Amino acid sequence: MLRERLTAQLLAGEPARDPVAVAERLLAIQAQDPRGARLAIRARTTGLSVADVDRALTDDRSLLITWLNRGTLHLVRLEDYPWLQALTTPQLAAGNARRLEQTGVTPRLAKKGVDVIVRALADEGPLTRRQLAERVEAAGVPTKNQALVHLLMLTALQGQTIRGPMVGIHQAFVLVRDWLGEQPAVDRERALAELARRFLAGHGPADERDLAGWAGLPLRDVRAGLGAIAPELEQRPGGLVDLARRPPTAELPPPKLLGVFEPVLLGWVSREPLLGSDPARIIAGGLFRAFALADGRAVATWSLEEGKLVLQPFGRLSREVRAALAHDGADLIRYLGAVSQPAHRNG
Repeated sequence: MLRERLTAQLLAGEPARDPVAVAERLLAIQAQDPRGARLAIRARTTGLSVADVDRALTDDRSLLITWLNRGTLHLVRLEDYPWLQALTTPQLAAGNARRLEQTGVTPRLAKKGVDVIVRALADEGPLTRRQLAERVEAAGVPTKNQALVHLLMLTALQGQTIRGPMVGIHQAFVLVRDWLGEQPAVDRERALAELARRFLAGHGPADERDLAGWAGLPLRDVRAGLGAIAPELEQRPGGLVDLARRPPTAELPPPKLLGVFEPVLLGWVSREPLLGSDPARIIAGGLFRAFALADGRAVATWSLEEGKLVLQPFGRLSREVRAALAHDGADLIRYLGAVSQPAHRNG
């Protein structure tokens, strides 16, 4: 099962050709940490750099980032945005409204803040978070203590804005209608079927709880989606299902370095196959640390210090594994280049 899942995740077997192909397979890549999302693409491709991801966001408009699924930022393809937005954001509205109230933004102020953001983007085009903060503050709407983040999230939940082009090292917000054009109507039943199909393509074998947790949807919706594609499924032991027609399973991948909030940790209720019985070495307080994978399992955490790879192994690593990780570390540094991607959690 571990080999099957790593193959589905593009961490084993043939790499993807470009960032869009990675997003197509994984469907949605958690992206509140910009560098983490870019490292997820590096781990599944060869020979690319962060410039290729930024080009897809800025020039090609083939990728975008917005609040989806569990209420956090995700990197998705242009084609997948309309139906994912329609499926996974309505249930986030109540929590967003509650957080706005907690930060001193009443419903009246929230509407005013949204109007300011939308008008500024319509009049001035792409604007960064800092630029939007200046305009919202000037209108007398609170922005401190994450208030701005939740205002921006509200505009995204309403389908009005997304995070699009890069402006230097920062990603700017844009209006959906200006950046992507008019969005198509979404058939909910077809969207649930597509969600089930696409989730399994990048995460199978899995079960209904895995999909519900990943998408942030109730089990009734997940069961409806899986039921709609039942003829395409293969039943597996333990209540798991997978797509019946799937490419051959690859061997376990060579040792490699994976970033923070790595997608391979976010698709299943149980992470024990990858992390063993002590997940706290990587996951603590809602943060997912960068880690090294060898023989299909986490063997160390890692960091970059003064441009050099520093490993914190969980146990003894063989000379071969250390050498392979050092080699991958050199590629990781090449991939990142001189670009320093800031980590803006949740915003």
